[in-house]
This record gives sequence, structure tokens and C-alpha cells, in this order.
Amino acid sequence: MLEKLFQLKAHNTNVRTEILAGITTFLTMAYILFVNPSILGETGMDKGAVFVATCLAAAIGSAIMGMIANYPIALAPGMGLNAFFTYTVVLHMGHTWQVALGAVFLSACMFFVISIFRIREWIINSIPLALRSAIAAGIGLFLALISLKEAGIVVANPATLVGMGDLAKPEPLLAILGFILIVALEARRVTGAVMIGILAVTFAAIALGVSKFGGVVSMPPSLAPTFLQLDIKGALDIGLTSVIFAFLFVDLFDNSGTLIGVAKRAGLMGPDGHMPKMGRALIADSTAAMFGSLLGTSTTTSYIESAAGVSAGGRTGLTAIVVAVLFLLALFFAPLAGNVPAFATAPALFFVAVLMASGLAEIDWDDLTVAAPVVVTALAMPLTFSIANGIAFGFITWTACKLLSGRWRELNWALVILSVLFVIKLGWYNA
Repeated sequence: MLEKLFQLKAHNTNVRTEILAGITTFLTMAYILFVNPSILGETGMDKGAVFVATCLAAAIGSAIMGMIANYPIALAPGMGLNAFFTYTVVLHMGHTWQVALGAVFLSACMFFVISIFRIREWIINSIPLALRSAIAAGIGLFLALISLKEAGIVVANPATLVGMGDLAKPEPLLAILGFILIVALEARRVTGAVMIGILAVTFAAIALGVSKFGGVVSMPPSLAPTFLQLDIKGALDIGLTSVIFAFLFVDLFDNSGTLIGVAKRAGLMGPDGHMPKMGRALIADSTAAMFGSLLGTSTTTSYIESAAGVSAGGRTGLTAIVVAVLFLLALFFAPLAGNVPAFATAPALFFVAVLMASGLAEIDWDDLTVAAPVVVTALAMPLTFSIANGIAFGFITWTACKLLSGRWRELNWALVILSVLFVIKLGWYNA
């Protein structure tokens, strides 16, 4: 049955290899089980329900990817998108988390439509590669600022906006040590380095009496506090238009990059350089995002950590199915996730920030009409505490710089139209 479903022999793999690959992928991305409830919980959402929603969304998304596309790619609520959900849409713009879930659902529906009608290629090709790298780097810097705040390393200062916290306290010290541990383990290619770092800080905090121990295993918490609680009508407010598009753009770029990157490493790219069944993979992703919003979590997307499973030999959707099963088993470890304090997840956020900021290395810094919009995009996200604002400022700056420097031929109509819409949004409908 497995051979018929996943074509194992055709992909030069076997059941044992696929299972080991699935376990490897799960261990490298399981940190989301601790980080996601911590971040979304700040909106007032029930952390136990968010934990269950995270497990179920990851399991459903990974299973759909494995069955429909037969790719060894796992899905879970995306880093950066959960921070945007919490810190921008809810805490900064003042919308309820129910409205934010509605925006996630609408963006997922749009993603599904553009995947069905193959509009994805037109959108991605319309956005310059440098801007896409800038968006990823900006999200990384945004996560870095959030992580430093959660760790107590950076605090508010009325004179300078931000300042350094009290490093004599155990929380920032444990966070710093956790980050160094994660980097060292990752450099040594230890599987599950991020999760090990989070758990090490958590148990150290419990041992030192900084946080309390609440158990490890129990029956799953109730999903009722977040299940079907999304407010789609509220999300249709015109002030949330840019928010919906921000969810869509970030998921689209992040997803395409992840799919292509993992497919290259797995040798799944076609001879023409294109990825076969890309449409199926995107449909799986958008469907998972819709399910996630209904369950009660931020946008579910493909994980670059799937490359770890590919490195372990994973080549088919069976790897993703194994990940799905493990996320279902993780439902019984909710108390363990409840033990994890914010300063224990901060090192994971900062580590992800480091990885995302690496896109800046691909920028042509000698071309000022490229470098300036990239810096604007990357810095606007953390300094305005909004991914949507960063994307808007980046698009506007890119178009204006190219136009006024006489290089308008490097623009396209999609870029110009989006820039005009962002100007209107920031000038007249900014929340």
C-alpha cells in the first residue's frame, strides 16, 4: 500500500529511511509547539487551546502535503507570521485575535485561489528578488527585537525609546546561554538543537526556582476556546486590507522559497529547473492555512526545517505523514509546553532571526536603487513593529527610487499598482 501511495522505489527510498527522516524533521521543528502558544497567548488566546491547534494544524498540513503532493515537506504555524499576528495586528493595531484569525482565513482563501489559477508565478515574478530577500530579513530583525524584549535584554526607555535591561537577573542570563547553546549545537549538526535549547533553559529555570514545574504528560487541553472563533466579517474592514495582503505575501514568498529549497536538496527538481507538482504543494499549503485559522492558530506554512529530513534520506510524502503522526502524539505533552516561559523561547526566536537575516548577503549593495529600498524594508519592520508597514515602505521606496533615477524600465505594472495602493493605505486608511 505504501509503495502504491508514495512510489518509494521510484524515489530510491524505503519505509525505514522515510520514518527516520520524518522523526528528524519533527525534532528540528518541534520547537514551534512551545513558541507558538507563548506568542499567540499574549493576545489573550487560551494557551492550551493554541497548543492543541498548533499540533492539529501541523498534523493536518503535513498529512495533506504528503498525500496530495507526495513531498517530504512538513508544515506548521509559521515563525514571523505568528509574531505579526500578535504584535502587529492585535497588540499594535488593536484588533481582536478573532479578527486576526479572520484575516488569516481570508489570506489563505486568496492563496488557494491564486494557486488554482496559477497567478502565483505572475505575482512572484513581479516582485524583485532583492525585495523578497529584504522582506525575509526584515521579519528576521522583527523577531530579533521581540526575542530581546521577551528575554528582558532590551527594555523601554523614555529618553532613547529602547535601552538595556538588568542583566543581573536570571531571565536574560538564561536566555543568552540558551542562544549560545542552540548555535553551538546547530554548528555541531545536532538534530533538534533549537528544541534542546528551549528545554535546557526551561529546566534550568525550574531548578533555580525562577519558574514552576507543571508536569509533562496529560490528556490534551480543550480546543473549544479557539475553535471556529474567527471573525471573518470584522476582517473585511478596509483597515485590514494591507494586513490580509501581508499575510498572503509573506506566506507566498516564504512558501515558494521553502518548497524550491527543499526540492533542490532532495533532487526533486525537473530537468528544466522547475518544481513538478508545485501547484499541488501550494494547494496543500493554502488548505492547511485555512484549517489552521478554523482551529485557532496563525498561518500554517511549509517549514525549511524539512531539509533536515531530506538530508536524512526523506524523498516522499511518507516523511511528511510520519511528521503528522508525531504532532498528533505531541498532543499529550501540553503540560511540558506550559512549563516553558517566554525567556526560554526567546533564544529560539533570535536563532530563527539569524537564519532569516542571511538573505541580506544576496543584495547588490553597489546599486543604491536596490540597497536603499532593502534597508528601508528591513528596518521599517522592527522599528514600526509591523511586517505590513515594512512591505509597504519597501514597495513604495523601490518604485520611487527606480522612477526618479530614470530606471523606470526596471519596473512592472504590478509593482507600480501595489505601490500606489500602499501609498493610499498609509496616507488615508492607516490603522
